[in-house]
Amino acid sequence: MLDLPVTQPDRMVKLVEGILTKGSRTRPISVHDQLADVGLTSIDMVSLMLAVEAEFDVSIPPSDITPENFRSIASIGTMLSRLTGRA
Repeated sequence: MLDLPVTQPDRMVKLVEGILTKGSRTRPISVHDQLADVGLTSIDMVSLMLAVEAEFDVSIPPSDITPENFRSIASIGTMLSRLTGRA
């Protein structure tokens, strides 16, 4: 069986799904879904930010902790690309 690399968006989807599952909320999500619309609370967003920092070995500066950067998985990906120089 061919082992395909897991992409950044796939890893972030798994992080969000893990947070939703902890709160007994399950719903398939896509990279463009609004995270608040899929059920993430403000506390969940903090958990997500910490999980993203750990998963991608990056420190998110306070100036980047904005609703715009955490609106969707796609917006988090854009921020990560900029922070890691992969934009």
